[in-house]
Amino acid sequence: MNIHVTVDQVAKMAPDVSVANAGRKLSLPKNWKTVGQNAQALWGECQGSALYQVRIELSTLTTQCSCPSRKIPCKHSLGLLYLCANTPTAIATGEPPDWVISWLNKRSAIQQQKATLATQGPTKKPAASSTQKSTAKRQEKILQGIAQLDLWLEDLIRNGLGSLDTHSTTIWHQQAAKMVDAQALGLAQALRTMSAIPHASPDWTEKLLGKLGKLALLSESYHHLERFAPPLQEDIKLLVGWTLKEAEVHERGEHVSDDWFMLGQQTSEVERNRVQSTWLYGKETGRSAQILQFAYASAPFAENFPLGMQQRAEIVYWPGNDPQRALFVRRPDMPQAIQGSFGAETLDAFFAQVATQLAKQPWRETFLCLLQSAIPIYDSNQNRWYLSDQVGQAVPLVETANEHWKLLALSGGHPLDFAGEWNGEALLPLGVLVDHTTYHLL
Repeated sequence: MNIHVTVDQVAKMAPDVSVANAGRKLSLPKNWKTVGQNAQALWGECQGSALYQVRIELSTLTTQCSCPSRKIPCKHSLGLLYLCANTPTAIATGEPPDWVISWLNKRSAIQQQKATLATQGPTKKPAASSTQKSTAKRQEKILQGIAQLDLWLEDLIRNGLGSLDTHSTTIWHQQAAKMVDAQALGLAQALRTMSAIPHASPDWTEKLLGKLGKLALLSESYHHLERFAPPLQEDIKLLVGWTLKEAEVHERGEHVSDDWFMLGQQTSEVERNRVQSTWLYGKETGRSAQILQFAYASAPFAENFPLGMQQRAEIVYWPGNDPQRALFVRRPDMPQAIQGSFGAETLDAFFAQVATQLAKQPWRETFLCLLQSAIPIYDSNQNRWYLSDQVGQAVPLVETANEHWKLLALSGGHPLDFAGEWNGEALLPLGVLVDHTTYHLL
């Protein structure tokens, strides 16, 4: 049984370009002493300055190599995956050696332990009185911080947005630092994001006023949490800065099993942390989900999600009124190539979905946009890119340094199934499906 992995998917897993290039050089059969696979794993021994043993769990594409490299996946792991993508017939099916079996058994035991901890919680819990005191103390700090924020917002509006300095972002970061001190990290991040809006576009005042309005709405809502249903209370608390441990998400969140399409992924940097966002779409439920992973500096992300694949799995959503963020609970099956099309037939249908989501959770900033039979268009008069649906309605694509020539080349002027991220103003292309083959664009 050969695994279905493409060169593009392997390249996306590389921690940097140099490791990807080194992995490609190791993708020839002559570099491998032994290779093999079964339903659970792919393995091989690569001859370098020493004989390095590579193990890859197929359901999650988790890798381990005996080499001393701190970069994960290392060049040997990528080399084996490139070999599988380029020359699948070179990897025979067979029984794994002991060094693979012992690794798989260890991983299985750890995953079982994590599953038990997630459903049952830790064996030792802090005393209820201690937890209540800590929660009450933090709640007091947050309320004091929000009171300061309310006064600052009132002063900002009273003085007028036109009074904002053209180049300075100091006031935003100063206010964000106060929210960090108040343990309202969600509000701090919102303020940092707003710092890039003033004087950045002709209609910046309108954009900023909308963001400030949502921030004021969040502040007012937090002051009166008791007015809202419990699911919306969860959203408000999360946006302000309260967080949940994974065990709490497992216990309180909604569990959904489906064939999940892994359609797009992007990585951004927040200070020295890297944030990876992966968009999923449920084939049976028609629901979207966003998986967020965090890594410090150059550290690898904990899990790999092969783009352009579908996988039978169980996820759990964070508690909320219309949950979007989720995490994987179990991925027992191997990823397979996406089968079938996806998405709304028109942009009007997509925007109806957006309106429904905003009615349930008005602070949502990004949405997974799936559109059937879409065509990318370049308007040379405006020097602007658009995406058109099958009835001729179009929306702008985000302006990027690389523009969107790859998207146009994949389309060739013909319709394709499109996956992107809508931010309320423009679409960021993530991937497309062309002739039953998926391509990622980031």
